[in-house]
Amino acid sequence: MKSELNNGTLTIWLDGRIDSHRAPTVEIEINNIVKKTDFDHLVLDAEDMEYISSAGLRIILKLLKKHRDVTLVNVSSEVYEILEMTGFTEMMTVERALKCIDVTGKKIIGKGANGVIYRIDNDTIVKVYNEADTLDHIKAEHDMSRTAFILGIPTAIPFGIVKVGERYGSIFELINARTFAELLQQDPTQIEFVAQQTVELAKTLHETEAPVGIPLHSDVARQWLDEAKSSFDPQHFAKLSALIKMIPETGTMLHGDLHIKNIMQYEDEALLIDMDTLSAGHPIYELACIYNAYEGFGICDPNVFKNFLSVDESVVKPLLHRILELYLETDDEDRINEVKEKASVIGLLRVLRRIIRIGEQDTPEGKKLLEECRDRINRAVDHLDTLTF
Repeated sequence: MKSELNNGTLTIWLDGRIDSHRAPTVEIEINNIVKKTDFDHLVLDAEDMEYISSAGLRIILKLLKKHRDVTLVNVSSEVYEILEMTGFTEMMTVERALKCIDVTGKKIIGKGANGVIYRIDNDTIVKVYNEADTLDHIKAEHDMSRTAFILGIPTAIPFGIVKVGERYGSIFELINARTFAELLQQDPTQIEFVAQQTVELAKTLHETEAPVGIPLHSDVARQWLDEAKSSFDPQHFAKLSALIKMIPETGTMLHGDLHIKNIMQYEDEALLIDMDTLSAGHPIYELACIYNAYEGFGICDPNVFKNFLSVDESVVKPLLHRILELYLETDDEDRINEVKEKASVIGLLRVLRRIIRIGEQDTPEGKKLLEECRDRINRAVDHLDTLTF
């Protein structure tokens, strides 16, 4: 019987049919492994287990009496029904086996730092995470989506976790839904509609009080600041640091990555997806993310918008202006430009830190973008007294 000890967790792989005929042998093998291993947590992996009888269940029951921290994972639907009917799902942690899907040849409708979103069919999309070891992260994002939904924020609800090759993904069921990026690709004149819906979602978020446990966006911004410190002279860094620390904690919900590939039109409702950036903080952080999506990331290369959002600069620039106009409820250009500049300080700090983190500052293109971000931030902080509005 295969077993493995890793960081205090002993995993034993079960296979085949554990019925009355085979159960005594299985029990002896498990006990031999358990007796000679020093562990804190016991995991029974049932991926290759086809069936378990009452004799097999008694083996698990004995293990539970001796070792309270026992988990059963990768359980098939048939075996899960047995465990649920007999009450084992209430006595211990039991995790169903993940469905495996193939995204080969499927249309990519979104792409971000953490993963790629594919359309599987008219009814279903899947977000596939870039890193293989992301199961805990995905579960946390599911919790975030559930939290947002309960709070009344329009969001696509994840229906499950799947395996995609060696990686994991989240399944969303959205019948004939389209991203706002797809909508603008087909009809660029929809800028007004997209701006109105974006602002409506933003205001719904920003009028919602964040519950306890939601990450603070200010913590993220301060991390960006620390990582980018070497790019600034001491005077500008001190002023920038002071401005960011002055931003009050308003305790309001933020999406954290609000752009046209993370909003879907489903029937007559706009829904948010990609909720792993959900956080709490002042709305200036949200406007900074919107600024980056529609201007900041492309200040040295406008082709970025086509690659990232599937629409070009001629669409995103007026979209950014209209979003700010509607959000601020003004057509005063000075006011719009003032808030845009404040948002750009935080947005470009994020871009600058990203360049440093992935080592692009050593390339001609990365160096040019870093210097442009730094210079724009410096010019702004020279005359700004606050980043709030």
